[in-house]
Amino acid sequence: MNLENAGKALTESDLLVGEADVVAAIARIAEEMTAELKDANPVLICCMNGGLVFAGQLLTKLVFPLHVDYVHATRYGHEFNGVALDWKVRPQTDLKGRTVVLLDDILDEGVTLAAIADYCRQQGAAKIMMAVLVEKLHLRKVTPGMRADFTGIEVGDRFLFGYGLDYKGYWRNAPGIYAVKGH
Repeated sequence: MNLENAGKALTESDLLVGEADVVAAIARIAEEMTAELKDANPVLICCMNGGLVFAGQLLTKLVFPLHVDYVHATRYGHEFNGVALDWKVRPQTDLKGRTVVLLDDILDEGVTLAAIADYCRQQGAAKIMMAVLVEKLHLRKVTPGMRADFTGIEVGDRFLFGYGLDYKGYWRNAPGIYAVKGH
């Protein structure tokens, strides 16, 4: 994708959720997480690169003791369809006996999040939770009925970008949740 086509992608897309509603959803998640985790001494793991914007805005609203780490594992690169999981960076924090919360931009089919959760279990995490900005509502989850513990926004089954979600490597910085025309 070239710069001109990247520009067209935004102007020709559908804005599904505006920035004010995204900010409100993150604030709501922070309240829910604070109520549930304030005494848990959790490790919050940002799933890169998509979870970066969400995690950055969420973390400043969580006013209780916690550790922060990150993982970089991807199935997509700049493609529409996922392939085998590619581990780039694994968490460095000792997870043994800890409550772990995975922070990601989206729960779509859940293959990547499920694999990261399995890794955390193998490292001895006592409890694993998921917090996502966006959850797609469809029946193709890796585990039937899979849901995040904390969800900001629920949307239909379209190709999304903005607020951490990318379109062919672009528009993670878009100020809202957008859907690509025709996808």
